[in-house]
Amino acid sequence: MELAKKRVVVTGGSGFLGSHVVEELARHGVSESFVPRKKDYDLVDPAGAGRLLADARPDLVLHLAARVGGIGANRENPGLYFYENLMMGVQLIEECRRRGVPKIVTVGTICAYPKLTPVPFREDDLWGGYPEETNAPYGLAKKMLLVQGQAYRQQYGLNAVHLLPVNLYGPRDNFDPASSHVIPALIRKLQEAQEAGRDHVTVWGTGTASREFLYVEDAARAIVMAAERYDGPEPVNIGAGFEIKIRDLVELIARLMGFAGDIRWDHSKPDGQPRRCLDTSRAERLFGFRAETRFEDGLRRTIEWYRQHRS
Repeated sequence: MELAKKRVVVTGGSGFLGSHVVEELARHGVSESFVPRKKDYDLVDPAGAGRLLADARPDLVLHLAARVGGIGANRENPGLYFYENLMMGVQLIEECRRRGVPKIVTVGTICAYPKLTPVPFREDDLWGGYPEETNAPYGLAKKMLLVQGQAYRQQYGLNAVHLLPVNLYGPRDNFDPASSHVIPALIRKLQEAQEAGRDHVTVWGTGTASREFLYVEDAARAIVMAAERYDGPEPVNIGAGFEIKIRDLVELIARLMGFAGDIRWDHSKPDGQPRRCLDTSRAERLFGFRAETRFEDGLRRTIEWYRQHRS
């Protein structure tokens, strides 16, 4: 797909990942990115998706809009996260079918993988068990978009592509402690401890769980590459291909931020999935994506952005 000549809808295009995707599309010559606002096109409302596609008349839809959060937010809102993520995607895919949109790329989640998936996670292991309980409703809602896309491809010929990005981080992330993921939550916690002169911070869990992280600009590049070059039915992992224990992550961020206090662990809080690390070979083989940003470099840029934009 030659993107420079296409009309592209980016749901969630004003959000963390979406804003970087819009910028990446512009670098590929896309001059007509249509970014819907919730107040104008509420995709949870059955009529919202239809009005969006009628107004935008897209050649390509990138569905990034999602109701997301960290472990705490998922535990507090399992029903909301399931319903809104499912309905947004299901209705949008159906409207793409009804209106003959040539291609849709849906962005799923690593939370769709079974709790005890062998590491590294391979796409063929996606159906090997139930997801980790704290984020299962969110993960399963997103997983249904893969099922729907494959079913619509089989019956209606819809070119639906499904991507599975690992945990993202970078500038413009969500730093709200009530809903943020681990890296922005830690950066904010450590910054506020420094400013208040506290000699310690308390972190959830035991620190033994591991995670993989992908810099947001790399993720945006992967999504655009898939839109250009991949037209297959199989889901594709998008990641950096490494893992780090949360304990080591906290120590690394503390060092980069110059925090010299103690790290205390609250073992009453959940660790979440024990390990997360992706096999990223399919993305490289099918459309040439490989992460480029070194982890420490990405963390430094994220910390710098947060310190400059706190207000």
